[in-house]
Amino acid sequence: MAFDQAAIKVEKEKEFGDLKSAVTTAFSRENVQKFLKRVSSAGIRIRDFELILAKGVFEQIEGAIAKGENAQALYSSLTVTDQGQLKEFYLFKIEDVSAELRAKFQKIYQYY
Repeated sequence: MAFDQAAIKVEKEKEFGDLKSAVTTAFSRENVQKFLKRVSSAGIRIRDFELILAKGVFEQIEGAIAKGENAQALYSSLTVTDQGQLKEFYLFKIEDVSAELRAKFQKIYQYY
């Protein structure tokens, strides 16, 4: 029997959509290496989503966040359940990164 994730309704759809789009853009084939370099140069572990938001890493990726918007402010405006769903989406995206890039950026992928 396979695991099926329960569907939870997103309450703040615009903000959630903007941030989900930012994550998708950051992990696109064109941007993923640049995103990982920015995370690495900031000295952040890849799974520390809140710190990545606080350091403005998504704003450094062209096209990820609209000009004048702030990813951390958008995230803070979400409900707790929306934040949880977005963080879960982000964690799935970091696991989808190719093995070659994960090896190259092994330091930020380490658990400790």
